[in-house]
Amino acid sequence: MADPVAGPALEALAGEVHRALLARGATVAAAESLTAGLLCATLASVPGASATLRGGAVVYATDLKTALAGVPADLLAAHGPVSPQTAAALAEGIRTRCSASFGVGLTGVAGPDPVDGHGPGTVYLGLSDGQRTDVVRLDLPGDRAAVRSGAVASAFAALRDRLDGNAHPGDGVTP
Repeated sequence: MADPVAGPALEALAGEVHRALLARGATVAAAESLTAGLLCATLASVPGASATLRGGAVVYATDLKTALAGVPADLLAAHGPVSPQTAAALAEGIRTRCSASFGVGLTGVAGPDPVDGHGPGTVYLGLSDGQRTDVVRLDLPGDRAAVRSGAVASAFAALRDRLDGNAHPGDGVTP
């Protein structure tokens, strides 16, 4: 299946986010599970991204969510790696560890098989600014590539909306 948000559309969205971050003197870091670095790689493709992208961690393995992003092991034991609580902790942990203005946490199931009772396309997106952390559950259609790029596009859109003041605390799930 062709991925409608890959390529130029995703890169254009990354450029919008970069410009919005730059205009506010803000930075971002990401802890990425199912996207395996796609968010950071896409943002890094924007010229001048070093001014807004602090860094990130690929936390594909569950133990790395704790080791690299600071997700408490007891939280993972209680809620699992694919949960709103984990997405929030990923966003908060990576923001702190990378000294960024914003942290993004992405965890979910790209497919083709379910994981821990969650079907393919189930994604939790966490966004933290140190004052507020929101989590949104996404149910994304398509194959692995479409789910992964859809998750990144959703993260960029959520960050852009937060920067533009269009997101409100009730927009997502706050664990």
